[in-house]
Amino acid sequence: MARMKFLCDADRCIECNACVTACKNEHEVPWGINRRRVVTINDGKPGERSISMACMHCTDAPCAAVCPVNCFYTTADAVVLHSKDLCIGCGYCFYACPFGAPQYPKVGNFGSRGKMDKCTYCAGGPEADGSKEEYAKYGANRLAEGKLPLCAEMCSTKSLLAGDGEIIAQIYKERVMKRGYGSGAWGWKTAYRETIES
Repeated sequence: MARMKFLCDADRCIECNACVTACKNEHEVPWGINRRRVVTINDGKPGERSISMACMHCTDAPCAAVCPVNCFYTTADAVVLHSKDLCIGCGYCFYACPFGAPQYPKVGNFGSRGKMDKCTYCAGGPEADGSKEEYAKYGANRLAEGKLPLCAEMCSTKSLLAGDGEIIAQIYKERVMKRGYGSGAWGWKTAYRETIES
């Protein structure tokens, strides 16, 4: 089976927020919750970069590791989902996630904020595929229909890629090679603005 992954190409993202809007509309996400958001670094300065962020569906998901009721599970496609029926809204997953993906649906005192919500990779939840119950809790199940997440499909610059991790990696590799970055695209030289002495 394919390992479904997201990748956002920061050299292509134009901060249009089409991915955010597509997600909210497709899943009727309540006001105050953004399963996907665009983060801009060095806004208005040289070197400005934007990246679309959501749950990255980690191989060894920290949200699942800290959940006291084991409401997180990984599908055969390597999509990390959670059961809102099991969730107690403790928020441990919120603090464990480096991407800030799990969110409370409401603001208030502990116990009144509700059960956690997060990106589902448009794969629904544990209920029957396409059921009204699944849509009410998790939104549309596009994966069951053979479609990719709408956020990636709506990206006009194709900055946000979604699909089989190996295919996504190949597409990105081809982009980097065309740009002429070579082996310096990522790594020590880029991170520390230094050269490696041999």
